[in-house]
Amino acid sequence: MFESLGLGPNLLKALDKLGIEKPTDIQSQLIPVIAGGSDVQACAKTGSGKSAAFLLPLLQKMIDVPAPNTATRCLVISPTRELAQQLDRHCRDLACFTSVNSMTILGGESLKEQKAKLRKNPEIVIGTPGRLLEHVEKNSLLLKDLEYLVLDEADRTLDMGLQDEVTAIVKSCRPERQTILLSATLKHKGLAEITRGIQVKPKKVILDSHRQPHEAIKQQIILADDPGHKQQLCNWLLANENFEKALVFTNTRVQSEDLAVFLIQQGLSGACLHGEMLADERKQVMRLFRDGKVKVLIATDLAARGLDIPAVSLVINFSLARTGSDYVHRIGRTGRAGQTGLAVSLISPQEWNLMESIQRYLNLAFEKREVEALPAKFSGPGRKKRAPKKQKGKAKKEKPKSKQRHRYKKAIGKRREPAQQKKDELQSLGLAPLKRAAREKPG
Repeated sequence: MFESLGLGPNLLKALDKLGIEKPTDIQSQLIPVIAGGSDVQACAKTGSGKSAAFLLPLLQKMIDVPAPNTATRCLVISPTRELAQQLDRHCRDLACFTSVNSMTILGGESLKEQKAKLRKNPEIVIGTPGRLLEHVEKNSLLLKDLEYLVLDEADRTLDMGLQDEVTAIVKSCRPERQTILLSATLKHKGLAEITRGIQVKPKKVILDSHRQPHEAIKQQIILADDPGHKQQLCNWLLANENFEKALVFTNTRVQSEDLAVFLIQQGLSGACLHGEMLADERKQVMRLFRDGKVKVLIATDLAARGLDIPAVSLVINFSLARTGSDYVHRIGRTGRAGQTGLAVSLISPQEWNLMESIQRYLNLAFEKREVEALPAKFSGPGRKKRAPKKQKGKAKKEKPKSKQRHRYKKAIGKRREPAQQKKDELQSLGLAPLKRAAREKPG
């Protein structure tokens, strides 16, 4: 229970209000480590409750040791606006019976309004790297009193090419601080480089690998011939599957917009979400989807990381994720908090090899499914020819034959016959070959 983790009555009251009774495995292990003050690197699969695992102990620390006359005490760096907004909502819910305040610093919003909010010295600031760095450079975000630094979804931050911004922000922070890093995997190529200079002897809390199978999610594939066939299959799934909310993932902005238009024309309640939309538009779309006014969200990988949207029971990969890690995060939007979910991937001939590589990455085989009303001509690759077996032992190398060129042959005149040929002819006639008389030596 949460009482045994050292949480005070105000936080326990908030958890009771939210209906959270038991801590998850990552919360049981991570909360005591953070409460102890050590730098931490934590890794757990999506949907395991990592956000509350670091927010609860940090809130308790700020409650135990109030510092009303200081600047920002905790900074949380998030890769996307949607994830930052979700973290801020979660933080406000947990701190509803405390005096700890939080705010978000996101791109696409008014700098002037953000500066005014920062002058009120909120204890917790949650933001994206680009806009945070802008405030740091303008001296509107002061980090001289910072006690806690959190890098959430650190691997995603590096994948988005934000390492330089994060490094610049960290250099402005107070050196004497506690740094917490959360990532889907601690084996990312850039993590070792970025953590080397910002953490001191960090403790690692690795609960589950993101490559472990999601038992609560049923994973299927349906073969498709082309994008038009995929649109028909997607429409059929959304019309025939039972779900409260559904997420459809594409790889590009154009795909998401085209698919959204097609599905809306078919009478479905859908909306589109991608990175090139304005901040207010993205916020409105997420609010409509979260409130259930929109049942189908067609999105790029922007919505694949960290977002906890309740009642998502169906995930469709209109375009297959480019990597196994991205695939895991996509399907992780369903099957959360003890619920079950269905993930269906539409596989074109060009995506077959990618699908097989994801199967090898996850060490599982997807369930193959067919839609009788929309059969596919593509049935998978043909039978592969086996490569000939190599003979044991070292194969002997054959020496290349020398070329017989005309100029290498001995020039034989036409007017005389070779001496050997003449000798053979004389012997065949019974005549002895002629011999030169030996020269006498002078006396």
